[in-house]
Amino acid sequence: MIAVLMGGNSAEREVSLESGEAVYEALKSQHIECFKFDWNGDNLNDLWSQEFSLAFIVLHGRGGEDGVIQKLLEDRHIAYTGSNSIASANGMDKHLCKQIWHSMNLPLAPSTLAQKDTQLSTINFSLPWAIKPASEGSSIGISKVTKASQFNDALKLARHYDSKVLIEQWITGDEYTVAILGDKALPVIKIVTDQDFYNYESKYVSNTTQYLCPCGLSKAKEEQLQKIAIQAFQAINATGWGRVDFILDQNNTPYLLEINTVPGMTSHSLVPMAAKAANITFEQLVQQIINEA
Repeated sequence: MIAVLMGGNSAEREVSLESGEAVYEALKSQHIECFKFDWNGDNLNDLWSQEFSLAFIVLHGRGGEDGVIQKLLEDRHIAYTGSNSIASANGMDKHLCKQIWHSMNLPLAPSTLAQKDTQLSTINFSLPWAIKPASEGSSIGISKVTKASQFNDALKLARHYDSKVLIEQWITGDEYTVAILGDKALPVIKIVTDQDFYNYESKYVSNTTQYLCPCGLSKAKEEQLQKIAIQAFQAINATGWGRVDFILDQNNTPYLLEINTVPGMTSHSLVPMAAKAANITFEQLVQQIINEA
């Protein structure tokens, strides 16, 4: 019996519910015994009272992607999909993740952690900047700061979601993403949005966002991104499946943006799209994620 863990109480709850429904339907279509469980943050006793041998985690954001639910399952010796609690925590904290990647000499934009007394003059890289919560997904709470007068409002917005805030040099360029399944990178997807960047609206609301696969890069450049994605994935000891996001500047130089250890599985989501480009159906994708658990 498989428990599909969905919902949660993060800012990504609605996306998680949609992802969970898609996974549940895929399991049912393959006659796999399963049930949906909507975790609201304080009803886990209802989950532990049910019999199941595997948890399929599609909880996005805090609680589901940061190692919390993984640790609770580990403590009960229950198998689950995706990365373990430590790797999940490392991936969710953008600052910690970038420190690990930096130690591996992976390509990153300059960044610093905002302190309570951080002043514009103490930041030693040039505008524009991305100011973002360190542990939030789906581009929630991110601001693009192009002039000094926007700085305090951007900090305030990010701190609404997280006390830990990352200030990162804004790289102007095209966004790409690499889905990983097991130890293999799937075809690269280029993301084209009419928004200022690939924000929450362009991810989940807009119908004008384009996802290009084939991505239009040369074979050598696509393979370079796939190689870096695998290195980034393995650097935090992620396993099973995930997604690594990049931006390529005007010189086609890649910069790592972030990693998702529980990516979306909705109709707009990128892992199913990349899998389809690799001739993997949604049902096969779900089965392969289970096989990696």
